[in-house]
Amino acid sequence: MTAAKTPTPRRQPIGGVALLGWVIGAAAAFYLLFLLITLVLRRMPEPIGSNADLFSQAAQMTLLLTVGGGALGLVVGILAGLARTSAFAPLRWIAGTYVWLIRGTPLLLQILFAYNALPLIFQALHLPIQLNDYWSAVLALALNVGAYNAEVIRAGIQAVPRGQSEAARSLGLSGVQTMQSIVLPQALRIVVPPLVNNLVALLKDSSLASTIGILELVNQGGRIASSTFQFIPVYITLGAVYLALTTVLTLFTDVLEKRIRVASR
Repeated sequence: MTAAKTPTPRRQPIGGVALLGWVIGAAAAFYLLFLLITLVLRRMPEPIGSNADLFSQAAQMTLLLTVGGGALGLVVGILAGLARTSAFAPLRWIAGTYVWLIRGTPLLLQILFAYNALPLIFQALHLPIQLNDYWSAVLALALNVGAYNAEVIRAGIQAVPRGQSEAARSLGLSGVQTMQSIVLPQALRIVVPPLVNNLVALLKDSSLASTIGILELVNQGGRIASSTFQFIPVYITLGAVYLALTTVLTLFTDVLEKRIRVASR
């Protein structure tokens, strides 16, 4: 007789506790990274050694821009992606126009518009909204990456077999319940890799925030290079810090991607 096979325990979907642990781990890793960057750069020859703290502070601002823009951009992308697949035609048209405008214009222009033009629009509409340079950059970055996330999420929703939606509706679930409980969770698992790529690209694109005076890595490095005329070591240092940031970010996003892939089996 053939021995009965022991059933393999089913993996549970990644929960809030696991996700919180991932966030805490990523925050701790970046904190240690900034300490390491400071310690290493302090041992470098001039003009790097005396400006190590400035490089570290600029790297922190680059990460803050990335996290702020990435988190808000994910929300925008989900909403726009859902709108792009909506049965309500005007909603699809609005979302499609947003994606068309953002993807068809440069990020630099969007940052300048958010910083210089939006306050004038708010003032003309008598809206009590004020944006400083940081939030202007975060808003522009979020809207930019949100448009790309929207197309990714739209593709993920369309990749979920239509039969699952029909089965859910036949069981009495509404369209909203079907999207929230059946379609969207599967779509988000499918699109994790391209969303991660968009986040890594956003970290590098955040350098454009230097045009409105934010002291992120490129702006701070440019100031140091201009004052010391030591362009080669400064630019090499900037490249090394960017590589460190993207490496750690990619490491933790890969961990999240693998965890989600295992949980969805």
